[in-house]
Amino acid sequence: MLPLDDLLVFDLSRVLSGPYCSMYLGDFGARVVKLEHPEGGDDTRSFGPPFLHDESCYFMSINRNKESVAIDFKHPRGRALALELAAKADILLENFRPGALGKLGLDYPTLHAKNPRLIYCSISGFGHAGLPEWTRKPGYDLAIQGMGGLASLTGDPDGPPLKSGVSIADLAAGLYGLVGILVALHARARTGRGQHVDISMLDGQISMLTFHAGNHFGTGAVPSRRGNKHPSIVPYETFRAADGYVNIAVGNDSLWRSLCKAVGAPLAVLMDDPRYATNQARVAHREALATILDPMVAARPVADWVALCEGAGIPCGPILSVAEALAHPQVLARDMVVPLEHPKAGPIRVTGVPVRLSDTPGAVRTAPPMLGQHTRQALTELLGMDAAALDALEREGVIGVSS
Repeated sequence: MLPLDDLLVFDLSRVLSGPYCSMYLGDFGARVVKLEHPEGGDDTRSFGPPFLHDESCYFMSINRNKESVAIDFKHPRGRALALELAAKADILLENFRPGALGKLGLDYPTLHAKNPRLIYCSISGFGHAGLPEWTRKPGYDLAIQGMGGLASLTGDPDGPPLKSGVSIADLAAGLYGLVGILVALHARARTGRGQHVDISMLDGQISMLTFHAGNHFGTGAVPSRRGNKHPSIVPYETFRAADGYVNIAVGNDSLWRSLCKAVGAPLAVLMDDPRYATNQARVAHREALATILDPMVAARPVADWVALCEGAGIPCGPILSVAEALAHPQVLARDMVVPLEHPKAGPIRVTGVPVRLSDTPGAVRTAPPMLGQHTRQALTELLGMDAAALDALEREGVIGVSS
């Protein structure tokens, strides 16, 4: 049994945040019907290079376990089909700009009246509630990372603000959407009613400020960029070793003593030095401690530091490239790289399911769909349409099918 295999998801989302959310619903068994425009489909189908046999690697990374149904829902007959599908769905997911779907009769109030059990999840840059001049604005990951404070914390102290190497504003919004949907499903089991799940990318970034926000609230000080150095824990940072970089995370005073003992000179004599014996003292004297630690770490290769720290029980690790991370034995042992056969691109690999359940685990079952691959099948199974009706809609350009 897959835990969500009794649910139908009508996915109107595109690009990254929404598809990332619906991918995990599909991983745990939900039937995800991804609505795409017959001409071009999801924007990410054209994101590239790279492409594999004209299929976008970007698109394929986040659209497994879904069915592609190509409908022009701006066409009156296409809109009617979309409304019929929404009436049967348990969950609708969309990431249009607030107000856009209302013009098509696909907004939450309209669909809730027709299907009171529907859980309607909206992901947008600034949310559906709040100041009107902001709710109407488009939201893009780069802009939201800047507005949400994350870019101001990322980068070297004397360098420019930097965005995260991954699209963290989009991805966090997708995960918060998943949380909201699952919570709403639990509530529906008790009340029998669905509800609107309103996810703002900006909200997501604000929530991730965590202790940075707490420090500001507590002191009034404005947190600043520290590169890879932790503002409240020392030493907890990236060091340059003789042949690369290594992360060493001394998260408490016990680990500090372990590091001093494992290294010996020149650290052993500092173990009980009042300037460094406690984390509070080490934070206060971080610059002085750096003059000792930096050349010490730089004198030995990464492998030596990893072995020394692991032997002493100190969290430590190298900086892996994407290729190295995806080839790591533990990553492979936990099935976090999964091979699939795509009908056009051929053999592909995707990342695995990061949430592991002991009794009802999720699974990567089907390859990302081609545009319109499931149009006829889904409309036949869900709406009872016959071949003649589908042929007519295809001739009129209302629906599309993969070739």
